[in-house]
Amino acid sequence: MKKTTFFVACFLLLGTLAISAQSNYATALGLGIDFGDGQTLVGPSVKHFFTENHAGLGELTFGDNVTFLTLMYQYHKEFPNADGFQWFAGGGPSIAFFDGDSDVLLRPVVGLDYKIANVPLAISFDWRPWIYFGDTNDDFEAARFGLSFRYTF
Repeated sequence: MKKTTFFVACFLLLGTLAISAQSNYATALGLGIDFGDGQTLVGPSVKHFFTENHAGLGELTFGDNVTFLTLMYQYHKEFPNADGFQWFAGGGPSIAFFDGDSDVLLRPVVGLDYKIANVPLAISFDWRPWIYFGDTNDDFEAARFGLSFRYTF
């Protein structure tokens, strides 16, 4: 739990110290929900823009006897004439911790991000399948989605 607190604190510190070119928000912290086929995972979510179009996402989600640490790179681009509304694409790894064991999964992602004008709230919805290459079997789970509600600052 100390590592998780340290991880979140680092992202918050980066968000408050960084000077970002992103016009909508620099950092956001809130709730991430990973759902679809299988169990629903819920936990803290943080997104930080390093430049106008490049962001990092970190989530620590919990389910029934499993914990996922997900780190993603996301390339963002605004829709023309739609302030605060962006599409994004990217990916990264997820590490699943369960029953004294762990697995690493690859997570591509595409989605939408909306920062509500004059309100410190951003909402994201994305498609985030997982690809697992294991010792005994490979697995591709296409029906996985993410929904996030984050406070922006």
